[in-house]
Amino acid sequence: VEFTINDICSMMKKQINIRNLSVIAHVDHGKSTLTDSLVAAAGIISIDNAGSQRIMDTREDEQERCITIKSTGISLYFELSKNCSFHSNNDEVEYLINLIDSPGHVDFSSEVTAALRITDGALVVVDCIEEVCVQTETVLRQALTERIIPCLTINKLDRLFIELSIEGEEAYKGFLRIIEDINILLSTYQDNAIDDMRLNPVLDNICFSSGIHGWAFTLNAISNLYMGKDTKKTKFKSKLWGENYYDSISKKWYKKNPEGKYTRGFVKYCYTFLTLLIKKCLSEKYNEVSLLCDKVKAGFELKNLITEYKGKALMKKILQSLLPAHESLLEMIINHLPSPVEAQIYRTEIIYEGPIDDPYSKAMKLCNSEGPLMMYVSKMIPNTDKSRFLAFGRVFSGKLTSGLKVRIMGSNYIPGSKKDLFIKTLHRLVLCMGRKLEGVDLIPAGNTAAIIGLDQFIQKTATITDEINKQAFPIKAMKFSVHPVVRRAVSVSNPNDLPKLLEGLKKLSKSDPMVQCIEEENGEYVIAGAGELHLEICLKDLEEDYLQGIKIISSDPVIPYRETILTSSTHVCLAKSTNRHNRIYCTATPLDNKLANDLDNGVLNLDQSISKISKILCENYKWDKNEAKNVWSFGPNANGSNILIDSTKSVQYIEEIKDSCVSAFQNITKEGVLTKESMRGVVFKLNDVTLHTDVTHRGGGQIIPACRKVFYASFLCSKPRLMEPVFNVNINVPANSLGGVYSVVANRRGRVYEEKTKVGSPICVLKAYLPVAESFGFSSSLRAATSGQAFPQCIFDHWSILDSDPFLIGSHSFSILIKARKKKGLSQVLPKSSDYEDKL
Repeated sequence: VEFTINDICSMMKKQINIRNLSVIAHVDHGKSTLTDSLVAAAGIISIDNAGSQRIMDTREDEQERCITIKSTGISLYFELSKNCSFHSNNDEVEYLINLIDSPGHVDFSSEVTAALRITDGALVVVDCIEEVCVQTETVLRQALTERIIPCLTINKLDRLFIELSIEGEEAYKGFLRIIEDINILLSTYQDNAIDDMRLNPVLDNICFSSGIHGWAFTLNAISNLYMGKDTKKTKFKSKLWGENYYDSISKKWYKKNPEGKYTRGFVKYCYTFLTLLIKKCLSEKYNEVSLLCDKVKAGFELKNLITEYKGKALMKKILQSLLPAHESLLEMIINHLPSPVEAQIYRTEIIYEGPIDDPYSKAMKLCNSEGPLMMYVSKMIPNTDKSRFLAFGRVFSGKLTSGLKVRIMGSNYIPGSKKDLFIKTLHRLVLCMGRKLEGVDLIPAGNTAAIIGLDQFIQKTATITDEINKQAFPIKAMKFSVHPVVRRAVSVSNPNDLPKLLEGLKKLSKSDPMVQCIEEENGEYVIAGAGELHLEICLKDLEEDYLQGIKIISSDPVIPYRETILTSSTHVCLAKSTNRHNRIYCTATPLDNKLANDLDNGVLNLDQSISKISKILCENYKWDKNEAKNVWSFGPNANGSNILIDSTKSVQYIEEIKDSCVSAFQNITKEGVLTKESMRGVVFKLNDVTLHTDVTHRGGGQIIPACRKVFYASFLCSKPRLMEPVFNVNINVPANSLGGVYSVVANRRGRVYEEKTKVGSPICVLKAYLPVAESFGFSSSLRAATSGQAFPQCIFDHWSILDSDPFLIGSHSFSILIKARKKKGLSQVLPKSSDYEDKL
């Protein structure tokens, strides 16, 4: 190792020289492989192993499956030599880079969210052959909503030369397509608080790399190879991209290439040069290799290398010496990604919940180490023997020291209350170094770190501040792009092991930002995850790590359904309170689908003022003014997609029963009448209320049961239906296997809604909707039908109404309904509206 922990500790105080970045990309585009080059350059692993060791994949199953599952952090210290090619004029030559390698599989995108929250920049990796894929778009969109600055590297260039032998002009067009696609995404989600983020190779914020061979170049690196310190270097660099063509005979540059007789600058100086070098190395023509190396200013002795290495190994060695990957990546990271001081100016306002002008927000904006402590814990990491957890996060202001007394505000903390609030003393602080942990005493603002010994107070995320900062607000919770829609019930074969199972589920829920462990009413324990692979990994972790080999029995996957209605109620329903002194009249109507989605995404919530809510409802959804200003609640949990409206006209005492009605509404929308699942997209309107004059006869004990009955009755006389979750599936498949894909999707009640063929590639991209209920074993049957050539990715997309009537015996919905009722121990006789209504 070329640096000590003391070097890092002294660097932590120079915030301007810190870079916090995440590496994000689609699955299998080469993030972990590329990260190895940076880790090797810092001297932690040997350069020869870089690319094959994947040091950031710390778990055994990550090494076996060759995919990243958990995001892993590492702190790297770089001392740039004074004569470094890309170095700016200041004397600062030391940099500290806190890097987080994140997973690319869609099932683990919650790990990406957790990594993005505590970093300021993102290195986006794109495979030059597969180009921009669905998950590239998803993670980039997540990064932009967190106001994170991206830079791009186009990876796996070695495949173009060795495997596919693609022509220069064609490769250039491929690169251009990738850059255009990324720039379209950047301009779509561009935030006004940040300057123009578009990428361009001439600005050196795009790099071309081969992670597995450990070489990479920016246009700056290429112009240094040819020109050294020549003054004309900048002019030469600008010719290497875009419409610049070189005529080798007249030795002149042209802007146009009418008959195709000139060569594009990029193709001539970057692509053809590398093609020749690689081909000559592989065919072992060493004289020609040395001629090529003399052409550029190679600063190494080729003779010594040729005696030691042959063929592919020699090619790797030469390219690593000419164009070392870490130099180009560092150049991009240091010059184009922001330091914490720059980034927190525009990031604070979107991550801090409190007012923008309070002392905590000001300290975070300045990234002030002397200010009040504000730290966000974005995930919990299990230690080596999985018995305890470290709280991993980032200090936004102030400093962490061991022995400091802190306030821990958990994810359920509400300012001003004591809920989910703990006062504790910090004992040990550590830095995460991939597979190892290093103890430190002090962590100033702008750095990432982990704390040992807080695991019994923090569930998944938390905000940490000094004990005296009673006025501080927490930092906002993260928004995940996936939903836990796939569930499995777990149990143990031996009842004596139940307490261990509970303990194991608690640990599992800590270890993953996304997974939910729920105890059902009938005593079942359910694990909910984002997809099949996510659940499989969670169950494996539970059994092997947290239960130390106790056998668990898991049920078939359980799908959460939602209950909704098709039409407005056929008549006004009435229910009387138990003492017969109060009457409540109500109807139900279906909610516009767009509004239901907006409610799910938090566009409208009860924290907004009534005037703001009614303005949004009237302007965007054409609601009636009187109804819009009388919205009482959204449910379930105050931000669900059902609405309760007070449509009564001048009723006495109506305000007094508001809380009772809202409480009944929250209760019935959480547990619907059909299957005890949540409702979605239903508006309940209170049409009229007749109340007893004496307050004792209209208390909650009378009103709540009456409200529940009238809500259920009005729901049942509005054509109730079930809704099921639907995945949006992206399938990459060669054109000759399309038939197999269509038949598999159709057999599983899915439908393909888009088919795209990429220019210059044999791969078709299909997009399809597939019900989650039919998605189990989908990838294996798809691979069987296409002899292993199709590659699917499923992301939860929307809720869709099942066509059939759940009350029609023999229909698809009926069988689901009966199954669900049986599982939850409900009566097999289906409910009718007359069961809940009262006669006048």
